[in-house]
Amino acid sequence: MQHEGEHQGDSASVHGGSVPGNPGVPAYSLTTIDPSPIPVVIAVPHAGRAYAKSLLDRMRHPAFAAPRLEDRYADLLGQAVSRQTGAALLVAHAPRAMLDLNRASDDVDWEMVGGPPADASAAPSGFGRRARSGLGLVPRRLPGLGELWKRRLDHSELAERIAAVHQPYHTALATTLETIRDRWGAALLIDLHSMPPLAARSPGERAPEFVVGDRFGASCDGGVVASAFGFFTEAARRVSHNRPYAGGYVLERHARRAEGLHCMQLEIDRTCYLDARMAEPGPASMPRSNCWWAWCADSQSTWPTLVVRPTAAAGALLPSRLRPN
Repeated sequence: MQHEGEHQGDSASVHGGSVPGNPGVPAYSLTTIDPSPIPVVIAVPHAGRAYAKSLLDRMRHPAFAAPRLEDRYADLLGQAVSRQTGAALLVAHAPRAMLDLNRASDDVDWEMVGGPPADASAAPSGFGRRARSGLGLVPRRLPGLGELWKRRLDHSELAERIAAVHQPYHTALATTLETIRDRWGAALLIDLHSMPPLAARSPGERAPEFVVGDRFGASCDGGVVASAFGFFTEAARRVSHNRPYAGGYVLERHARRAEGLHCMQLEIDRTCYLDARMAEPGPASMPRSNCWWAWCADSQSTWPTLVVRPTAAAGALLPSRLRPN
């Protein structure tokens, strides 16, 4: 008999890439079950804590700055949900201070490296505004702290980080999504993040605990998003849609709705699962943040309406708007 939280099939964990300055430490870990029990991938790009000493030595106030850049312990949430549901789980170990996996590889503040390389494209990244705000591929500034680094980054260091961290992570994510899509006909990515507490929109209104982002409908089918909101409502959790977080580069790169690849970003208020200092996990509050695991587990029931490569029999059941071109 199979019990709740157990999943038939072979579980495997693989590691890839590397963290520059941390010999032997992989850039990411990927855990999957074969065959996949549900067509869901959870990715956690901002919870990496494998800080190289050389990275910390060049940071200003690393004890303050480094944790503020993290989605603190969001990987523990992803692990809990993956265990309960059998969803594939991709966790980055490289810290966001080193390289932000939710940015394009050319979303760079080139003043940090003394100007763009000679072979850099003349066309700016569509997400270049992030670099201008101080939170590009390599974060430069934080509100209340200012400049993060004591010296500029070398071009060779930036190239090493992209080759060792950014490229392997996104290759692994793309391959995993496509593998699960090929088995189920469609796949859902939940790009998991955490956020500081939001302000209430108006007096007397309580602030959202979760934000679901789908790039204003571009990255995920509306029915899947609606089902997520339905579960939050049933769990009496407060949730916002696309504001203030609609999703970034991960969704822009990996979502291809017409090919059955659907992506949403999920932000969780850190007070739902961390202690009062928002520094360490708070075990008593952890279940509050994971009410969405039930939706993740049940979401497989929505996938017959999302299959874009149906068999002849299933194809007759699909809404015409979701058929492949």
